[in-house]
Amino acid sequence: MGKYLGPRLKLSRAEGFDLGHVVRDVRTKCNLDVRPGMHGGKRVRSTDYALQLREKQKLKRIYNLREGQFRSYYKAAAKGKTSTVDNLMVLLESRLDNIVYRAGFAATRAEARQIVSHKGIQVDGKLVNIPSYQVAPGQVISLTEKAKKQDRVKFALELAEQRGGIEWMAINKTAMSVEFKALPDVEFVSAGLNVQLIVELYSK
Repeated sequence: MGKYLGPRLKLSRAEGFDLGHVVRDVRTKCNLDVRPGMHGGKRVRSTDYALQLREKQKLKRIYNLREGQFRSYYKAAAKGKTSTVDNLMVLLESRLDNIVYRAGFAATRAEARQIVSHKGIQVDGKLVNIPSYQVAPGQVISLTEKAKKQDRVKFALELAEQRGGIEWMAINKTAMSVEFKALPDVEFVSAGLNVQLIVELYSK
């Protein structure tokens, strides 16, 4: 399936969950209970399969992944020695574009992916332009000098201050860099999600 190019807020409303696609002040309210369409449409009772599928779609859309990419992450997570749920969330959260977003260098994950692709990010001092690059604990991610001057980065940093810090990251606002100190807190990053339903879907 090709990349979705329609209204981003419509996706969040369809899922009833803020997917983080829309740049907005976190203090404003977005009515995610309003269904797409003129009259909103009525919510109907879903089957187990439908619930599992919706949860998968939700997680895919949060991290801007296509079906093939997401399936690859799931297969890698299932091979791990610990919980598949935990492994999946750690793999997704350790993506370079996600780290850039979490650090506050981009207002959305889509914008973070663009900054990485346009060679605006360094990992341990070396230029990396692969959004899916897996960041390991101890590595330092920084903006290039050119990227530091971009207005969108400055705006993103202002929004990030409203969200607060992330425990597993040490952000240096002066140097515009962040150290990925440890693996993410799975409970925190999966809040509002039921990733176990995805495991059940793929286990059939």
